Amino acid sequence: MKYGIRKPSFRKSISARTTGRAKRAVKKALIPGYGKKGTGIIKNPQKALYNKVYHKTTFSIFDLFK
Repeated sequence: MKYGIRKPSFRKSISARTTGRAKRAVKKALIPGYGKKGTGIIKNPQKALYNKVYHKTTFSIFDLFK
């Protein structure tokens, strides 16, 4: 488990803003319940718990400027 600051990846950031956004929009239109809050714990409880702890114990370099 990582603690502290996360190393930013500009390639992943750009991908999430372009290709990822389009894919999510299509899935949201076709699959009922896709992207709804709280469904992660139902589908994969271990991953949901890991992600919750990870996001509470790490921060981005961009968070320092907010």
